[in-house]
Amino acid sequence: MNKKLISGLIVLIIAILAVAAFSMGDNSTSDKSNATEIAVAIDEEPEAGFDPLTGWGSAQSTEPLIQSRLFRIDGNLTFINDLATDYKVADDLKSVDVTLREDVKFTDDTPLTAEDVVFTYKKAKENGVIDLDSLEDVSAVDDSHVKFTLTRPDSTFIFKLAKLGIVPSDSYNNQTYGENPVGSGPYKLAQWDKGQQAIFEVNDNYYGEKPYYTKITSVFLEEDAAVAAAEKGDVDIVKLSIANANKTIDGMQKVTIPSIDIRGISLPVVPNNGSIAESGSPIGNDITSDAAIRNAINVGINRSEIVEGAYSGLGDPVYSCVPNYLPYSPNTEFEDGQVDQAKQILSDGGWKDSDGDGIVEKDGKKASFELDYISKDSLRQAITIQVAEQAKEFGIEITPVGKTWDEIETTSGYSTPYMVGLGSADPYMVYAKFNSNLSGTGFNNPGYYNNSEFESKVSTALSQDLNSSYNTWSDAFKQTQDENPIVWVASQQYLFFVKDGIDMSADTHTLYPHGGDVWGNVLDWKASS
Repeated sequence: MNKKLISGLIVLIIAILAVAAFSMGDNSTSDKSNATEIAVAIDEEPEAGFDPLTGWGSAQSTEPLIQSRLFRIDGNLTFINDLATDYKVADDLKSVDVTLREDVKFTDDTPLTAEDVVFTYKKAKENGVIDLDSLEDVSAVDDSHVKFTLTRPDSTFIFKLAKLGIVPSDSYNNQTYGENPVGSGPYKLAQWDKGQQAIFEVNDNYYGEKPYYTKITSVFLEEDAAVAAAEKGDVDIVKLSIANANKTIDGMQKVTIPSIDIRGISLPVVPNNGSIAESGSPIGNDITSDAAIRNAINVGINRSEIVEGAYSGLGDPVYSCVPNYLPYSPNTEFEDGQVDQAKQILSDGGWKDSDGDGIVEKDGKKASFELDYISKDSLRQAITIQVAEQAKEFGIEITPVGKTWDEIETTSGYSTPYMVGLGSADPYMVYAKFNSNLSGTGFNNPGYYNNSEFESKVSTALSQDLNSSYNTWSDAFKQTQDENPIVWVASQQYLFFVKDGIDMSADTHTLYPHGGDVWGNVLDWKASS
């Protein structure tokens, strides 16, 4: 039998078995009579459990669901009080005083006080779950007042106060909390069947307006199985990849939500001189360190074609590290897809096709390099392939290669271009992609970009009040676009299929960061009229 046919049958059998196993459980939506209960296939299972101090809901200011945060951030980049009722930033921007609600209880009926906030942020500082580099100390002034003391002026610190769900200081145990979380958010974890589903029920102690849906069953299914479950009517909301953009599911409406989640091509700006990063990865690339190569790619690729092709139309061209609708965007939009201009940039830089093979060379080296992408990510793969095809038109040879994140970090990430992702409302997190002090640490500044004028502008931005700082951040980020250590390509739209009769309130969505924020406006979900 044909090998492709065998593989297809295996995938189909697995999907059928997965859906069958889910449907035989007690939580199939087809058997529910209560319209305030829904089942969804929209989120991955958290390996370490539902603990903000191990990453649940904290990486990009996403909704932790079970826990409460000091502030929320809405779709207009406005800070909304959650546990906090007020805050005051010191004139020197080196401390923040936060006033807390006094009516908050955890699900174990213990009160949430300033000590719990202090404990949570001190633990987060210890384990590095979020970037608290500027935090020197956090202390409880009294039960309802917390003081954050900083090592330096940091106008962006308020963003960090919207990233962490607060855990109870008295009962927290890092070995058991993830499986049995105690929180103060709108929901509580009622049941977790590992590898299958998690069931969330309304938290009766929640201080805010109770959500419409009193019970949410989140099933953990691979995409094929999730589609099959949706087609069978066993899930009410399903998140799908852009690869399924043209799909239709009877009884479900397609909902797309814009995001600030963007993809770009990391291009090392230093040559390979034999240096090795701590991770073991070589540093630098002799081809991309030439500015003409980076600039030619920036103007030569056609982002609109990539959006229509790789993104199936569910995206927007992006020309900088920050989408245009954020207040600190450098607004560097220009006409791309300029093949002749890209050829001229290469020619002016000394790159010529002397042997007539269509690939330019300089000093005996071909303009040829590998471009890595995460092998399990179909979108990054599609973008990489399309970029490689376009680059041929102006004389650059790019070879797409699929790898794991571990392979990229430890063997090639600082010497070989790769497809990066970024998306944050916090300008300081964007800055990490270019921070020279972070070069060679994780996935920060993989190209070893180093510019003193850029760093000076960032320092100025951190010393201004937040609203005033946005123009300075914009100037700083514009400078990176002039040098192209990362060529940005497009932002994606998140794709959901939602059962008729359910309103996911797409018009009230939060800013979807890198990785998305599916639960961000869960308090607005309701039955449609």
